[in-house]
Amino acid sequence: MLCQNCQRNEATTHIRRIVNGTAAEYHLCGECAVKLGYASPFGGLGLGLGELFGSFLGDVSISRLSSRVLRCEKCGCTFEDIVKNGKVGCADCYKLFYDKLLPSVQRMHGQTKHVGKVPQGAGESVKTESRIETLKDRLNKAIDEQNFELAAQLRDEIKALEASRNE
Repeated sequence: MLCQNCQRNEATTHIRRIVNGTAAEYHLCGECAVKLGYASPFGGLGLGLGELFGSFLGDVSISRLSSRVLRCEKCGCTFEDIVKNGKVGCADCYKLFYDKLLPSVQRMHGQTKHVGKVPQGAGESVKTESRIETLKDRLNKAIDEQNFELAAQLRDEIKALEASRNE
């Protein structure tokens, strides 16, 4: 996304202002953010947050604090690299750093399961799995609401789909 101010550079700063109950969002590049006064609140201190927290630890780097740094075998990425770059190295990193990434993913997305559309070109098994998951969610909701007639219908439909899947 391009900067909404200069329309030239890639937007790297997202600003959300609420004034008198009216929200306004801005996407700005680093230069425009500084010009418009949206620079980091710690920018004038002469050191970044990493350096600030690092100064509490003396001359010890984070990687030297732990005797063994966990590193992805496929791409060589560490969790420290992910935090620093804001990007996950590869698919294996999601598995390796799952426990550490999960809270951030939940905070950003509100959930950890994709609930989007199933592509038209997807195989029947993918569509069946998606349908079964949807029905199971509806079944749990029907049980919670004590709508047992609907729950029985949904249970039967799930059993039929699972039977056809296993054939």
